[in-house]
Amino acid sequence: MTAIVHFEHVRKDYRGASAPALVDVTFDIFEHDRIALMGRSGSGKSTVLNLIAGLDEATAGEVRWPLYGHPIAGDIGLAFQSPSLIPWLTVEENVRLPLLISTATRPGDPLDLLAQLGLSELSSKLPAELSGGQAQRVALARAMATTPRLLLADEPSGQLDHETADQVLDVLDRWADGSGTALVIATHDPAVVGSTQRRWTLDHGHLAEIPA
Repeated sequence: MTAIVHFEHVRKDYRGASAPALVDVTFDIFEHDRIALMGRSGSGKSTVLNLIAGLDEATAGEVRWPLYGHPIAGDIGLAFQSPSLIPWLTVEENVRLPLLISTATRPGDPLDLLAQLGLSELSSKLPAELSGGQAQRVALARAMATTPRLLLADEPSGQLDHETADQVLDVLDRWADGSGTALVIATHDPAVVGSTQRRWTLDHGHLAEIPA
C-alpha cells in the first residue's frame, strides 16, 4: 500500500528555541487512516501538521508525498486550531473558497457540509457574528469542501461543548468513511482518541505510536 505521506528521521528546529520541536520522527500515513496525535501544548503537534501539509520545511530528514510528489491543493485539507476565516466573506463564501482556488476533483457541496455540521442558518453571516465554536465548525467545513485525500485537524473539538463535539466527531467520521479520506487529528479529547484506529504521542519532540 502506497503512503499518502512519509516522514523519515525528520528533525525540526526553530531559531531561538532551546530544544528542537521534532527529533528523529518517522511514520507513514495511509489511505483511510484514522490517527489521533496527542501531546501536551508545545509538544510539536502543530509542527507535525504543518510539515504534513507542506506549510513548513524540515530542518533535517525527509518528508515525502509518494502519491503526488508534493502536497497538492485540494488533496490535503487543514482545519487550523484558530479558525482563520476571511472576515469580509460570509460563512458560505468561506467554505466555498477552497473550491475556487484548488483543482479539487471531488468537490463537496458547501451548503450540505454546513447543514451536516448544524450551521445552515449561519450561511449568510460574517465571521464576526459567530461564536468561537461556530467559527471552528465553519473552518472544518472549509477543510472538508474539496473532499481531500487527507484531512488534518488541529483540536477540532477544542471550543465545543461536549454534546456538539460528539455530533461533530460523528459527522467527521461518517464523512471520512464515505469519502475514503484519511484523518489526522491533533487532540486532547478522549472522545476523539477513542474514535481513531492509530494513536500517536509526542513528548519533547519524540513521536511514538501506541499499540491499539
